[in-house]
Amino acid sequence: MNTRIEHDTMGEIAVPADHHWGAQTQRSLENFKIGGQRQPKEIITAFAYLKEACARANADVGKLTAQQAEAITAACRDIRAGRWDGEFPLVVWQTGSGTQTNMNVNEVIAHLAAEQGVPLHPNDHVNASQSSNDTFPSALHIAAALSVAEQVLPAAERLEAAFARLEAAYPDLIRIGRTHLQDATPLRFSQEVSGWRELVAAPCRMLRLAQTELCRLAIGGTAVGTGLNAPKGYDEMVCAYLRQLTGLEFRPDENKFHALTSKDALVFAHGALKALAANLMKIANDIRFEASGPRCGMGELRIPENEPGSSIMPGKVNPTQCEAVTMVAVQVMGNDAAIGMAASQGNFQLNVFLPVSAYNFLLSARLLADVCDSFRGHCVEGITPNVERMEHNLNNSLMLVTCLTPKIGYEAAAKCAKKALHDGTTLKEAVLALGLLTAEEFDETVRPEKMV
Repeated sequence: MNTRIEHDTMGEIAVPADHHWGAQTQRSLENFKIGGQRQPKEIITAFAYLKEACARANADVGKLTAQQAEAITAACRDIRAGRWDGEFPLVVWQTGSGTQTNMNVNEVIAHLAAEQGVPLHPNDHVNASQSSNDTFPSALHIAAALSVAEQVLPAAERLEAAFARLEAAYPDLIRIGRTHLQDATPLRFSQEVSGWRELVAAPCRMLRLAQTELCRLAIGGTAVGTGLNAPKGYDEMVCAYLRQLTGLEFRPDENKFHALTSKDALVFAHGALKALAANLMKIANDIRFEASGPRCGMGELRIPENEPGSSIMPGKVNPTQCEAVTMVAVQVMGNDAAIGMAASQGNFQLNVFLPVSAYNFLLSARLLADVCDSFRGHCVEGITPNVERMEHNLNNSLMLVTCLTPKIGYEAAAKCAKKALHDGTTLKEAVLALGLLTAEEFDETVRPEKMV
Protein backbone atom coordinates (compact mmCIF):
# COMPACT_ATOMS: atom_id res chain seq x y z
CA MET A 1 0.00 0.00 0.00
CA ASN A 2 1.36 3.42 -0.97
CA THR A 3 1.45 5.89 1.88
CA ARG A 4 2.19 9.53 2.54
CA ILE A 5 3.37 11.12 5.78
CA GLU A 6 0.94 13.28 7.71
CA HIS A 7 1.55 14.99 11.02
CA ASP A 8 -0.39 16.31 13.99
CA THR A 9 0.63 17.52 17.45
CA MET A 10 1.74 14.00 18.38
CA GLY A 11 4.14 13.67 15.45
CA GLU A 12 4.23 11.98 12.07
CA ILE A 13 2.24 8.97 10.86
CA ALA A 14 1.87 7.12 7.57
CA VAL A 15 -1.52 7.51 5.88
CA PRO A 16 -2.80 5.65 2.78
CA ALA A 17 -1.85 7.77 -0.19
CA ASP A 18 -5.13 7.23 -2.00
CA HIS A 19 -7.28 8.61 0.82
CA HIS A 20 -8.02 12.14 1.94
CA TRP A 21 -7.93 11.79 5.70
CA GLY A 22 -5.07 12.90 7.90
CA ALA A 23 -3.09 11.97 10.98
CA GLN A 24 -5.85 12.00 13.59
CA THR A 25 -8.14 9.82 11.49
CA GLN A 26 -5.30 7.37 10.96
CA ARG A 27 -4.51 7.19 14.67
CA SER A 28 -8.15 6.41 15.42
CA LEU A 29 -8.20 3.70 12.76
CA GLU A 30 -5.18 2.04 14.31
CA ASN A 31 -6.19 2.48 17.96
CA PHE A 32 -9.86 1.46 17.80
CA LYS A 33 -10.18 -1.80 15.90
CA ILE A 34 -13.44 -2.57 17.68
CA GLY A 35 -16.57 -4.11 16.25
CA GLY A 36 -16.40 -2.76 12.73
CA GLN A 37 -19.59 -0.68 12.98
CA ARG A 38 -18.71 2.55 11.24
CA GLN A 39 -20.05 5.96 12.11
CA PRO A 40 -23.50 6.17 10.51
CA LYS A 41 -23.65 7.90 7.14
CA GLU A 42 -26.32 10.19 8.58
CA ILE A 43 -23.76 11.56 11.05
CA ILE A 44 -21.31 12.34 8.26
CA THR A 45 -24.08 14.03 6.27
CA ALA A 46 -25.05 16.06 9.33
CA PHE A 47 -21.42 17.12 9.81
CA ALA A 48 -21.32 18.21 6.17
CA TYR A 49 -24.33 20.46 6.76
CA LEU A 50 -22.84 21.78 9.99
CA LYS A 51 -19.35 22.47 8.60
CA GLU A 52 -20.82 24.38 5.66
CA ALA A 53 -22.99 26.47 7.96
CA CYS A 54 -20.03 27.13 10.27
CA ALA A 55 -17.79 28.14 7.35
CA ARG A 56 -20.35 30.58 6.02
CA ALA A 57 -20.86 32.08 9.49
CA ASN A 58 -17.08 32.34 9.96
CA ALA A 59 -16.82 34.18 6.65
CA ASP A 60 -19.52 36.59 7.76
CA VAL A 61 -17.49 37.56 10.83
CA GLY A 62 -14.15 37.68 8.98
CA LYS A 63 -12.58 34.53 10.46
CA LEU A 64 -12.43 32.92 7.00
CA THR A 65 -12.03 34.44 3.58
CA ALA A 66 -14.78 34.03 1.03
CA GLN A 67 -12.51 31.68 -0.92
CA GLN A 68 -11.85 29.50 2.13
CA ALA A 69 -15.53 29.34 3.01
CA GLU A 70 -16.44 28.44 -0.55
CA ALA A 71 -13.86 25.65 -0.63
CA ILE A 72 -15.33 24.18 2.57
CA THR A 73 -18.84 24.56 1.18
CA ALA A 74 -17.95 22.77 -2.06
CA ALA A 75 -16.37 19.87 -0.17
CA CYS A 76 -19.38 19.59 2.15
CA ARG A 77 -21.78 19.43 -0.76
CA ASP A 78 -19.77 16.65 -2.37
CA ILE A 79 -19.74 14.77 0.93
CA ARG A 80 -23.51 15.08 1.27
CA ALA A 81 -23.89 13.81 -2.27
CA GLY A 82 -22.07 10.63 -1.24
CA ARG A 83 -19.03 11.22 -3.41
CA TRP A 84 -16.55 10.62 -0.60
CA ASP A 85 -18.23 7.92 1.51
CA GLY A 86 -15.04 5.86 1.58
CA GLU A 87 -13.19 8.66 3.38
CA PHE A 88 -15.06 8.16 6.67
CA PRO A 89 -13.88 4.80 8.01
CA LEU A 90 -13.97 5.39 11.77
CA VAL A 91 -15.90 3.06 14.03
CA VAL A 92 -18.57 3.91 16.58
CA TRP A 93 -16.47 2.54 19.42
CA GLN A 94 -13.97 5.39 19.80
CA THR A 95 -13.71 8.41 22.04
CA GLY A 96 -17.07 9.13 23.65
CA SER A 97 -17.05 12.75 22.52
CA GLY A 98 -16.74 11.81 18.87
CA THR A 99 -13.63 13.99 18.56
CA GLN A 100 -11.97 11.71 16.04
CA THR A 101 -15.00 11.76 13.76
CA ASN A 102 -15.09 15.53 13.93
CA MET A 103 -11.41 15.57 12.98
CA ASN A 104 -11.97 12.96 10.26
CA VAL A 105 -14.46 15.35 8.65
CA ASN A 106 -12.15 18.34 9.16
CA GLU A 107 -9.18 16.53 7.62
CA VAL A 108 -11.09 15.28 4.59
CA ILE A 109 -12.51 18.74 3.91
CA ALA A 110 -9.05 20.31 4.23
CA HIS A 111 -7.49 17.81 1.81
CA LEU A 112 -10.32 18.21 -0.70
CA ALA A 113 -9.93 21.99 -0.55
CA ALA A 114 -6.17 21.69 -1.06
CA GLU A 115 -6.78 19.70 -4.24
CA GLN A 116 -8.76 22.70 -5.50
CA GLY A 117 -5.88 25.02 -4.70
CA VAL A 118 -7.16 26.36 -1.37
CA PRO A 119 -4.86 25.37 1.50
CA LEU A 120 -6.77 24.88 4.76
CA HIS A 121 -5.77 23.66 8.19
CA PRO A 122 -8.27 21.15 9.64
CA ASN A 123 -8.25 22.82 13.07
CA ASP A 124 -7.56 26.48 12.31
CA HIS A 125 -9.91 26.81 9.35
CA VAL A 126 -12.40 23.94 9.02
CA ASN A 127 -12.89 23.75 12.80
CA ALA A 128 -12.76 27.53 13.37
CA SER A 129 -15.04 28.75 16.20
CA GLN A 130 -15.86 25.13 17.04
CA SER A 131 -14.98 22.25 19.33
CA SER A 132 -15.72 18.57 18.97
CA ASN A 133 -17.69 19.06 22.18
CA ASP A 134 -20.28 21.25 20.47
CA THR A 135 -20.04 19.94 16.91
CA PHE A 136 -20.71 16.26 17.59
CA PRO A 137 -23.77 16.93 19.80
CA SER A 138 -25.01 19.33 17.12
CA ALA A 139 -24.38 16.84 14.31
CA LEU A 140 -26.15 14.19 16.39
CA HIS A 141 -29.25 16.37 16.71
CA ILE A 142 -29.13 17.34 13.03
CA ALA A 143 -28.87 13.69 11.99
CA ALA A 144 -31.65 12.63 14.35
CA ALA A 145 -33.99 15.42 13.24
CA LEU A 146 -33.33 14.72 9.56
CA SER A 147 -33.82 10.97 10.00
CA VAL A 148 -37.18 11.57 11.64
CA ALA A 149 -38.27 14.12 9.03
CA GLU A 150 -36.96 12.36 5.93
CA GLN A 151 -37.15 8.67 6.83
CA VAL A 152 -39.46 7.74 9.66
CA LEU A 153 -42.37 10.15 9.28
CA PRO A 154 -42.86 9.70 5.51
CA ALA A 155 -42.77 5.90 5.79
CA ALA A 156 -45.10 5.87 8.79
CA GLU A 157 -47.50 8.23 7.04
CA ARG A 158 -47.60 5.91 4.03
CA LEU A 159 -48.45 3.01 6.34
CA GLU A 160 -51.12 5.10 8.05
CA ALA A 161 -52.64 5.88 4.63
CA ALA A 162 -52.68 2.18 3.74
CA PHE A 163 -54.67 1.41 6.89
CA ALA A 164 -57.02 4.29 6.06
CA ARG A 165 -57.72 2.70 2.67
CA LEU A 166 -58.36 -0.69 4.27
CA GLU A 167 -60.66 0.97 6.80
CA ALA A 168 -62.66 2.68 4.05
CA ALA A 169 -62.97 -0.51 1.99
CA TYR A 170 -65.13 -2.42 4.50
CA PRO A 171 -67.40 0.07 6.27
CA ASP A 172 -70.22 -2.36 7.17
CA LEU A 173 -68.44 -5.65 7.92
CA ILE A 174 -69.06 -6.72 11.52
CA ARG A 175 -66.83 -9.11 13.44
CA ILE A 176 -66.58 -10.39 16.97
CA GLY A 177 -64.32 -8.46 19.30
CA ARG A 178 -61.80 -10.03 21.65
CA THR A 179 -60.41 -8.89 24.98
CA HIS A 180 -58.10 -10.92 27.24
CA LEU A 181 -57.81 -13.29 24.23
CA GLN A 182 -61.46 -14.21 24.88
CA ASP A 183 -64.63 -13.42 22.93
CA ALA A 184 -66.08 -9.97 23.53
CA THR A 185 -68.81 -7.82 22.02
CA PRO A 186 -68.88 -7.11 18.26
CA LEU A 187 -67.33 -4.23 16.39
CA ARG A 188 -66.97 -3.23 12.79
CA PHE A 189 -63.84 -4.45 11.02
CA SER A 190 -63.32 -0.84 9.94
CA GLN A 191 -63.30 0.19 13.61
CA GLU A 192 -60.57 -2.29 14.38
CA VAL A 193 -58.54 -1.03 11.41
CA SER A 194 -59.08 2.55 12.56
CA GLY A 195 -57.33 1.55 15.77
CA TRP A 196 -54.38 0.25 13.78
CA ARG A 197 -54.31 3.47 11.78
CA GLU A 198 -54.21 5.56 14.95
CA LEU A 199 -51.52 3.33 16.44
CA VAL A 200 -49.31 4.65 13.64
CA ALA A 201 -50.60 8.23 13.66
CA ALA A 202 -50.21 8.86 17.40
CA PRO A 203 -46.42 8.21 17.59
CA CYS A 204 -46.03 10.41 14.50
CA ARG A 205 -47.55 13.29 16.47
CA MET A 206 -45.14 12.52 19.29
CA LEU A 207 -42.21 12.55 16.86
CA ARG A 208 -43.23 15.94 15.49
CA LEU A 209 -43.35 17.25 19.04
CA ALA A 210 -39.91 15.78 19.72
CA GLN A 211 -38.50 17.55 16.67
CA THR A 212 -38.79 20.85 18.54
CA GLU A 213 -36.26 19.64 21.10
CA LEU A 214 -33.98 17.92 18.59
CA CYS A 215 -33.69 21.21 16.71
CA ARG A 216 -31.98 22.86 19.70
CA LEU A 217 -28.24 22.76 18.96
CA ALA A 218 -25.13 22.92 21.11
CA ILE A 219 -23.12 24.78 18.47
CA GLY A 220 -21.47 27.87 19.88
CA GLY A 221 -20.77 26.28 23.25
CA THR A 222 -17.28 25.13 22.12
CA ALA A 223 -15.37 23.19 24.79
CA VAL A 224 -17.39 23.45 28.01
CA GLY A 225 -20.38 25.66 27.15
CA THR A 226 -18.80 29.07 27.65
CA GLY A 227 -18.38 29.71 23.92
CA LEU A 228 -14.64 30.31 24.18
CA ASN A 229 -13.14 31.28 20.75
CA ALA A 230 -16.58 31.61 19.14
CA PRO A 231 -17.73 35.07 18.00
CA LYS A 232 -20.76 36.68 19.63
CA GLY A 233 -23.95 35.59 17.89
CA TYR A 234 -22.12 32.82 16.06
CA ASP A 235 -24.59 30.15 17.22
CA GLU A 236 -27.57 31.96 15.69
CA MET A 237 -25.68 32.63 12.45
CA VAL A 238 -24.84 28.94 12.09
CA CYS A 239 -28.43 27.91 12.83
CA ALA A 240 -29.76 30.42 10.30
CA TYR A 241 -27.63 28.81 7.59
CA LEU A 242 -28.73 25.35 8.74
CA ARG A 243 -32.36 26.39 8.42
CA GLN A 244 -31.65 27.43 4.84
CA LEU A 245 -29.77 24.24 4.02
CA THR A 246 -32.14 21.70 5.60
CA GLY A 247 -35.54 23.34 5.86
CA LEU A 248 -35.72 22.36 9.54
CA GLU A 249 -36.10 24.92 12.32
CA PHE A 250 -32.70 24.58 13.97
CA ARG A 251 -31.91 27.14 16.66
CA PRO A 252 -29.30 27.52 19.39
CA ASP A 253 -29.86 25.86 22.72
CA GLU A 254 -30.08 28.81 25.08
CA ASN A 255 -28.13 26.97 27.76
CA LYS A 256 -24.98 25.49 26.28
CA PHE A 257 -24.03 23.88 29.59
CA HIS A 258 -27.19 21.82 29.23
CA ALA A 259 -26.64 21.19 25.53
CA LEU A 260 -23.15 19.74 25.92
CA THR A 261 -23.84 17.41 28.81
CA SER A 262 -27.46 16.33 28.36
CA LYS A 263 -29.00 13.99 25.82
CA ASP A 264 -32.54 14.38 27.13
CA ALA A 265 -33.90 15.49 23.74
CA LEU A 266 -32.56 12.30 22.18
CA VAL A 267 -34.14 10.19 24.93
CA PHE A 268 -37.44 11.98 24.41
CA ALA A 269 -37.37 11.57 20.63
CA HIS A 270 -36.31 7.94 20.80
CA GLY A 271 -39.15 7.37 23.24
CA ALA A 272 -41.49 8.31 20.40
CA LEU A 273 -39.64 5.86 18.12
CA LYS A 274 -40.10 3.21 20.79
CA ALA A 275 -43.80 4.08 20.99
CA LEU A 276 -44.08 3.51 17.24
CA ALA A 277 -42.18 0.23 17.60
CA ALA A 278 -44.46 -0.92 20.43
CA ASN A 279 -47.56 -0.07 18.41
CA LEU A 280 -46.23 -1.82 15.32
CA MET A 281 -45.60 -4.89 17.46
CA LYS A 282 -49.26 -4.83 18.53
CA ILE A 283 -50.53 -4.38 14.97
CA ALA A 284 -48.31 -7.14 13.57
CA ASN A 285 -49.38 -9.54 16.31
CA ASP A 286 -53.07 -8.78 15.70
CA ILE A 287 -52.71 -9.40 11.99
CA ARG A 288 -50.71 -12.61 12.24
CA PHE A 289 -53.05 -14.11 14.84
CA GLU A 290 -56.15 -13.13 12.88
CA ALA A 291 -54.57 -14.58 9.72
CA SER A 292 -53.51 -17.80 11.47
CA GLY A 293 -54.50 -21.05 9.83
CA PRO A 294 -55.33 -21.59 7.08
CA ARG A 295 -57.66 -24.19 8.59
CA CYS A 296 -56.80 -24.61 12.25
CA GLY A 297 -56.36 -21.00 13.34
CA MET A 298 -58.55 -17.90 13.53
CA GLY A 299 -58.43 -17.46 9.77
CA GLU A 300 -60.39 -14.19 9.78
CA LEU A 301 -57.87 -12.35 7.62
CA ARG A 302 -56.09 -13.28 4.42
CA ILE A 303 -52.61 -11.82 3.95
CA PRO A 304 -50.30 -11.99 0.92
CA GLU A 305 -48.36 -15.20 0.40
CA ASN A 306 -44.87 -13.95 -0.39
CA GLU A 307 -42.56 -16.97 -0.07
CA PRO A 308 -42.56 -20.62 1.02
CA GLY A 309 -42.66 -20.94 4.78
CA SER A 310 -40.99 -24.25 5.44
CA SER A 311 -38.16 -26.38 4.15
CA ILE A 312 -39.98 -29.55 5.25
CA MET A 313 -43.73 -28.78 5.14
CA PRO A 314 -44.87 -28.31 1.54
CA GLY A 315 -47.42 -25.58 0.96
CA LYS A 316 -46.81 -23.85 4.29
CA VAL A 317 -46.84 -20.05 4.16
CA ASN A 318 -45.91 -17.89 7.15
CA PRO A 319 -46.66 -14.28 8.20
CA THR A 320 -43.06 -13.24 7.55
CA GLN A 321 -43.67 -9.51 7.22
CA CYS A 322 -45.33 -9.50 10.64
CA GLU A 323 -42.34 -11.37 12.04
CA ALA A 324 -39.95 -8.80 10.57
CA VAL A 325 -41.96 -6.01 12.19
CA THR A 326 -41.80 -7.67 15.60
CA MET A 327 -38.05 -8.25 15.34
CA VAL A 328 -37.48 -4.60 14.45
CA ALA A 329 -39.64 -3.60 17.40
CA VAL A 330 -37.51 -5.69 19.77
CA GLN A 331 -34.32 -4.12 18.38
CA VAL A 332 -35.69 -0.60 18.79
CA MET A 333 -36.66 -1.35 22.38
CA GLY A 334 -33.13 -2.57 23.03
CA ASN A 335 -31.72 0.55 21.39
CA ASP A 336 -33.90 2.64 23.67
CA ALA A 337 -32.35 1.04 26.74
CA ALA A 338 -28.86 1.80 25.40
CA ILE A 339 -29.74 5.44 24.67
CA GLY A 340 -31.29 5.93 28.09
CA MET A 341 -28.23 4.52 29.83
CA ALA A 342 -25.89 6.59 27.65
CA ALA A 343 -27.84 9.78 28.34
CA SER A 344 -27.51 9.24 32.08
CA GLN A 345 -23.72 9.31 31.85
CA GLY A 346 -23.09 13.02 31.39
CA ASN A 347 -20.23 13.97 33.71
CA PHE A 348 -19.54 17.58 34.57
CA GLN A 349 -19.50 19.56 31.30
CA LEU A 350 -19.79 16.78 28.70
CA ASN A 351 -21.59 13.56 27.87
CA VAL A 352 -19.05 11.07 26.49
CA PHE A 353 -21.46 8.44 25.17
CA LEU A 354 -22.28 10.34 21.99
CA PRO A 355 -21.27 7.90 19.23
CA VAL A 356 -23.17 4.99 20.77
CA SER A 357 -26.22 7.23 21.19
CA ALA A 358 -26.01 8.30 17.56
CA TYR A 359 -25.54 4.73 16.34
CA ASN A 360 -28.57 3.39 18.19
CA PHE A 361 -30.91 6.28 17.38
CA LEU A 362 -30.10 6.24 13.68
CA LEU A 363 -30.33 2.45 13.55
CA SER A 364 -33.82 2.66 15.05
CA ALA A 365 -34.86 5.33 12.57
CA ARG A 366 -33.59 3.35 9.57
CA LEU A 367 -35.18 0.11 10.74
CA LEU A 368 -38.55 1.67 11.47
CA ALA A 369 -38.66 3.53 8.16
CA ASP A 370 -37.70 0.41 6.22
CA VAL A 371 -40.06 -1.91 8.05
CA CYS A 372 -43.02 0.47 7.70
CA ASP A 373 -42.55 0.44 3.94
CA SER A 374 -41.93 -3.30 3.76
CA PHE A 375 -44.91 -4.14 5.97
CA ARG A 376 -47.14 -1.82 3.99
CA GLY A 377 -46.09 -2.99 0.54
CA HIS A 378 -45.84 -6.72 1.21
CA CYS A 379 -48.63 -7.22 3.75
CA VAL A 380 -51.05 -4.42 4.65
CA GLU A 381 -51.96 -3.42 1.11
CA GLY A 382 -52.85 -7.05 0.38
CA ILE A 383 -55.01 -7.75 3.45
CA THR A 384 -58.55 -8.94 2.79
CA PRO A 385 -61.08 -10.15 5.36
CA ASN A 386 -62.41 -13.69 5.32
CA VAL A 387 -66.02 -12.59 5.47
CA GLU A 388 -67.46 -16.09 5.86
CA ARG A 389 -65.21 -16.90 8.83
CA MET A 390 -65.92 -13.55 10.47
CA GLU A 391 -69.68 -14.03 10.14
CA HIS A 392 -69.52 -17.60 11.45
CA ASN A 393 -67.51 -16.56 14.51
CA LEU A 394 -69.78 -13.59 15.11
CA ASN A 395 -72.95 -15.66 15.03
CA ASN A 396 -71.37 -18.39 17.17
CA SER A 397 -70.18 -16.04 19.88
CA LEU A 398 -71.73 -16.17 23.34
CA MET A 399 -70.86 -12.56 24.04
CA LEU A 400 -73.82 -11.42 21.99
CA VAL A 401 -75.59 -12.11 25.28
CA THR A 402 -74.37 -8.69 26.45
CA CYS A 403 -77.19 -6.95 24.58
CA LEU A 404 -79.70 -9.07 26.55
CA THR A 405 -78.54 -7.66 29.89
CA PRO A 406 -80.86 -4.60 29.86
CA LYS A 407 -83.82 -6.91 29.11
CA ILE A 408 -83.24 -9.92 31.37
CA GLY A 409 -80.52 -8.73 33.77
CA TYR A 410 -76.83 -9.54 34.18
CA GLU A 411 -77.20 -12.76 36.17
CA ALA A 412 -79.85 -14.27 33.89
CA ALA A 413 -77.76 -13.33 30.83
CA ALA A 414 -74.71 -14.99 32.37
CA LYS A 415 -76.79 -18.11 33.05
CA CYS A 416 -77.76 -18.23 29.36
CA ALA A 417 -74.15 -17.93 28.19
CA LYS A 418 -72.94 -20.64 30.54
CA LYS A 419 -75.76 -22.99 29.58
CA ALA A 420 -75.04 -22.56 25.87
CA LEU A 421 -71.35 -23.23 26.45
CA HIS A 422 -72.00 -26.26 28.66
CA ASP A 423 -74.61 -27.79 26.35
CA GLY A 424 -72.83 -26.94 23.13
CA THR A 425 -75.87 -25.09 21.81
CA THR A 426 -76.41 -21.65 20.37
CA LEU A 427 -77.16 -18.72 22.63
CA LYS A 428 -80.68 -18.52 21.23
CA GLU A 429 -81.36 -22.14 22.06
CA ALA A 430 -80.17 -21.59 25.64
CA VAL A 431 -82.38 -18.51 26.09
CA LEU A 432 -85.40 -20.33 24.76
CA ALA A 433 -84.70 -23.41 26.91
CA LEU A 434 -84.62 -21.23 30.01
CA GLY A 435 -87.87 -19.58 28.96
CA LEU A 436 -86.48 -16.09 29.33
CA LEU A 437 -87.53 -14.77 25.89
CA THR A 438 -89.54 -15.86 22.92
CA ALA A 439 -87.80 -16.49 19.61
CA GLU A 440 -89.21 -13.24 18.25
CA GLU A 441 -88.00 -11.26 21.27
CA PHE A 442 -84.54 -12.81 20.96
CA ASP A 443 -84.24 -12.00 17.23
CA GLU A 444 -85.42 -8.45 17.84
CA THR A 445 -82.92 -7.90 20.65
CA VAL A 446 -79.79 -9.75 19.50
CA ARG A 447 -78.76 -7.74 16.46
CA PRO A 448 -75.01 -7.29 16.10
CA GLU A 449 -75.38 -4.27 13.82
CA LYS A 450 -76.96 -2.41 16.73
CA MET A 451 -74.08 -3.31 19.05
CA VAL A 452 -71.34 -1.46 17.18
